[in-house]
Amino acid sequence: MKTMFAAASAALLATTALADGHLPDLGGQEIVVVTENAYPPLQFIDGDGNAVGWEYDAMAEIAERINATITYENISWDAMIPAVSEGQFDMGMTGITIRDDRAEIVDFSDTYMTSEMVMLVRGDEDRFDDAASFAADDDLLVAAQPGTTPFYVAVYDVLDADEANPRIQLFETFGAGVQALRNGDVDLVLTDGTAGNGYVEASGGALKIVGEKLGTEDFGFIFPKGSEFVAPINAAIADMQADGTIDALNTRWFLEYKLGE
Repeated sequence: MKTMFAAASAALLATTALADGHLPDLGGQEIVVVTENAYPPLQFIDGDGNAVGWEYDAMAEIAERINATITYENISWDAMIPAVSEGQFDMGMTGITIRDDRAEIVDFSDTYMTSEMVMLVRGDEDRFDDAASFAADDDLLVAAQPGTTPFYVAVYDVLDADEANPRIQLFETFGAGVQALRNGDVDLVLTDGTAGNGYVEASGGALKIVGEKLGTEDFGFIFPKGSEFVAPINAAIADMQADGTIDALNTRWFLEYKLGE
C-alpha cells in the first residue's frame, strides 16, 4: 500500500520535472502492471514461454527513463479495467482503446499507438469480402470479447445494433477467438490492424484480412483515477515519440518480428 506522502512526493516530483523540461525520477518506485498476454504483437507468450511484445519493450524503456521498477501480473481482459479501477494494480496494458465510457472509471495515458479495425478471416474464405456481405449471411458468426472495441464494432458497425445477437460468439481471450476462427467455429474476428497483421504473418496463409478498415482507435495505458503515475509515464511517452523510440518499436514488432519463430 503506497502512503499518501509517497503519492504526493511522486506527483510533485513529476510536476517539477515536467515544468523544467526533464523527465521525472521516481527513485526506483515500483509500478505493478497487469496485462493479458494474449494480444500479439503488443503482448503475448512466445514459443519459449516468455512474455514479450511491443508493450513490454515500451514499459522497459519507460521504466529506465523515469527510474521506476516494473512488476507484472496477469489477468483476463474482462477483469482488467474493473481491477485497475479498484486500485488492485497500478496500471493496465493490453492494447486498450481510449474511450469516454472507460475514462469514467480509469485514467488513460496519452495515446502511444493508433490503429485501425480490420476483418480477420480464414485464408480460404470466399463467402464474404466486406462487412456488408458478412452481415447479409445469417449463417456467419463473429468472435469477440465482451466489452471490447471489436465487440462494439461487430454490434454497431457490422451487424444490427443488437448486443445480444447470437451471431456474436463470446470468448474470454482474443487468442481463443482467433483459434475458433482457425478451427471453423466462427467466420470472422475483428481486430486492430497491428494485431491482425501479426496473426496473418504467423499463419502461413491460414489467415488473411479482407474488406475496408472499419475505423480508427487510439491505444493508451490505464490507471486508477487520480494515479500519480500518469504524468511521469506521459512524459516518457512524449520523450520516446520525440526521439524515434516509438517508431523503432513499431519497426521491430510490426515489420521485423515474425510470430511463431
